Amino acid sequence: MAVAETQLYSKVLNKVKNRSTCALLESLLSMGFPAHTAQKALAATGHKTAEEASKWLHSHCNDPSLDDPIPQEYALYLCPTGPLHDKLQEFWKESKNQCARNKAHEIFPHITLCDFFTCEDRKVEFLHEALKKVGDRFLNVFPPAISLSLHSSVSYLGFFINDAHANVIKEFAVAFATEASILADCRVKPCTKQLHLTLAHKFYPHHQKTLEQLAKSVNPGQSCLWTAALYSRDMRFVNYQILQALFQYKPQNIDELMLNTGDLIYVDRTQQSDVSDGWVIGTSHRTGCRGFLPENYTEKANESDTWVKHREYTFTPASGLLPKNENEPRRKLNGEVHNPMTKSVTQTLAFQLSQTVALRRGLLVMRHGERVDHVFGKSWIQQCLTADGKYHRADLNFPANLPKRRDGIKHFEYDPPLSCCGVFQSRLVGEALLEKQEAVSHVYCSPALRCIQTAQHVLEGLKLEQKIKIRVEPGLFEWTKWEANKIIPSFMALTELTEATYNIDPSYRCTFPLSSLVPSESYEEYVSRCSAVVKQIVSDCTSNGIILIVGHGSSLDSFTRPVLGLPARDSNDFASLVRKIPSLGVCFCEELKEENRWQMINPPVKTLTHGSNAAFNWRNGILDS
Repeated sequence: MAVAETQLYSKVLNKVKNRSTCALLESLLSMGFPAHTAQKALAATGHKTAEEASKWLHSHCNDPSLDDPIPQEYALYLCPTGPLHDKLQEFWKESKNQCARNKAHEIFPHITLCDFFTCEDRKVEFLHEALKKVGDRFLNVFPPAISLSLHSSVSYLGFFINDAHANVIKEFAVAFATEASILADCRVKPCTKQLHLTLAHKFYPHHQKTLEQLAKSVNPGQSCLWTAALYSRDMRFVNYQILQALFQYKPQNIDELMLNTGDLIYVDRTQQSDVSDGWVIGTSHRTGCRGFLPENYTEKANESDTWVKHREYTFTPASGLLPKNENEPRRKLNGEVHNPMTKSVTQTLAFQLSQTVALRRGLLVMRHGERVDHVFGKSWIQQCLTADGKYHRADLNFPANLPKRRDGIKHFEYDPPLSCCGVFQSRLVGEALLEKQEAVSHVYCSPALRCIQTAQHVLEGLKLEQKIKIRVEPGLFEWTKWEANKIIPSFMALTELTEATYNIDPSYRCTFPLSSLVPSESYEEYVSRCSAVVKQIVSDCTSNGIILIVGHGSSLDSFTRPVLGLPARDSNDFASLVRKIPSLGVCFCEELKEENRWQMINPPVKTLTHGSNAAFNWRNGILDS
């Protein structure tokens, strides 16, 4: 840099540093907040209002790191807005539905200009000033329309920027980095490599063709205003998983974390080895507090959900320079979109689309509902037997009655039924499938009573209990190594199930006979059994419609991987995965006929989540008071 230019920047820097304290900071100081925490709050909330910063400080009053001098990290992104942004969001949603999440879903559509760098809290305003100054300087030379070309590989899909346009954008990034480095005294590294806008990253190779097909719906020439946006994130939680609370949770113990609906939680998956099943330890984005929380109260969120937008600069070209797309609908003077398609044609297409979705060929694998022994323990039968050996309902969540079986009631100990809540869960899932108009055509079921009951009540929710019979397939039983008594349970006979009014298909000839199930089978034997059975089921059901398999927690992985053409996972990973699958957990695979393969996509219904409800005795406490 020339000496004269260096001196000029030095004068500007001194001028900025000698300014009086900003109005936002003065407002917080007048409330009694210390200067360093006030500056931290302003940096964490984007320097927007004193009210937001004050609210952040009150929320973080118990944050053990409040006084730590740890700065935020900042990045500068070029983001599309308008019709192109809307199309990209549609691609995001559809790619997640059809091909599950990939790395690109963690962040909104963007082109990276300057990757993350640190800046002291008290100097963040200088970054805002740098963005404004450089934006004004490049406003008239910034390309009104950026030329994008699609690029695809086995692990990446996205748009590359035309060289001529990329050079201008890189110059803008370098100018911001220089200005920010001088004004804010921080080290900023501009992106000087191939500029790109990522659509999908780190996905399964067999999803590549589907993603490429979806990307064709995104027209890179659509109208778009580009915005340079400055974001910040908490550098302590880089590479952490982000969870979002679905429900409120009030701590029961001092080491548990308070959750409000919508709270974002940072979770380090490498620190969960000693945590009880169903729980995780995490740090609240809202309060900064750390503690245990029930994982089933949360769902996965995106990495960028915890980021804060500080400032943005929109490159608005002169009137008439915006690219126009002749295929875009014309707009009336009042802003309404004029659609030349007639209502009748629209309705016809909508009907055809709904028919196509309803008649797709899919495989829905489901775990059974809540089993009674998981609520009341292995001694549940003893709790329900009278002195003369008859069954009585000791709790409202016990079944109202048990089906008759010739070998005696005690055999239910190793072949337990659903609880009443399990029955309700199953019917609720069936009703949800009915609401989504999913066309279930075949039902296959493990011989375990809890699975047969689940299948029956799902069909009742679908209003198909009289139309579809349940095919009992012994090969769908869980890994026999996990059976507590190390023997194959004595299942109810098909005639007994029919007498108990379960709609069993007596003509079905099973693929894997019950006599072939062996106790304590090896993992390789179990995987081989599952692969053979599910492939036979899929080959037998050639018509369109949903094949429903009701099995166990292990079924979701062991019956979908063979269909997807994936190898069996390691047995230790398999056991760890199965422990996390709740009652009525589901996986859904859809056939891509033209490509002669299957893909896993989002299930048509979400998993049912609910809290525990402990036993209550009114004599304990109520009577005493």
